[in-house]
Amino acid sequence: MGRVTERRPVIRVRDGAVSTRPDTLVAEEPLEIRLNGKPLAITMRTPGDDFALAAGFLVSEGVIGAADELATIVYCGGARDEGGNTYNVVDVRLAPGVPVPDIALERNVYTTSSCGLCGKASLDAVRTTTRWRLEAERPGGLGLDLLAALPERLRAAQRVFDRTGGLHAAALFSPTGELLDVREDVGRHNAVDKLVGRAVQSGALPLRDALLMVSGRASFELAQKAVMAGVPVLAAVSAPSSLAVDLAEETGLTLVGFLRGTSMNVYAGAHRLALPVSTD
Repeated sequence: MGRVTERRPVIRVRDGAVSTRPDTLVAEEPLEIRLNGKPLAITMRTPGDDFALAAGFLVSEGVIGAADELATIVYCGGARDEGGNTYNVVDVRLAPGVPVPDIALERNVYTTSSCGLCGKASLDAVRTTTRWRLEAERPGGLGLDLLAALPERLRAAQRVFDRTGGLHAAALFSPTGELLDVREDVGRHNAVDKLVGRAVQSGALPLRDALLMVSGRASFELAQKAVMAGVPVLAAVSAPSSLAVDLAEETGLTLVGFLRGTSMNVYAGAHRLALPVSTD
């Protein structure tokens, strides 16, 4: 297995004083995901939770939605010239009877935001592949004080970030603010996939009672992953994209951005929040 961090020499300049010292950096390596032996995707990730990452990616792509749809996930061996394993290639085998998508078609018709598809095609893809509706449960019941506490709770759980300062994080919280799971990765989308993958492997999908908190911005890709996993609330410390807001409005996802202290912007799904009376 690859290491989560690596040490590198660095020239440090502080107030005009120059010194040389080792610095701890987050590791970044490619991971190739294969489906039934055929290449499906490559992502740059922080090593660790690779099987969960692959499973979560397949959830976001609409390939699987339950643990019993997975047969095996294994590392492919012999990836180094000398015959050793880089642990950078995983092969996911679907259970008998689970439809295997046309991989060439999937990568051109339904992929993440990096594919360059137009907004309408991306929205249509989520609409036609998601398995669960985001029900409006407990309308108006989620307190703003609870939301305001999530960024600090997420930050406190980022163990590798403390050593490197170079990782995104994603966490699942209960409706009462209890931390359910947290993952870190160089890619915010990978951190979410690892969360969703661990959930599908444990039979926890759909995540109807979970809140998803991310350490960066809320892109369409992250909103897509939340919807595909059945998560009703996505909160981010930074801004959402316009397409993420479009998706949230269409699916009923509660989307909160710029969540910092007691301040936040609610872009969609306000019916789930206990909002004070507007002063406008």
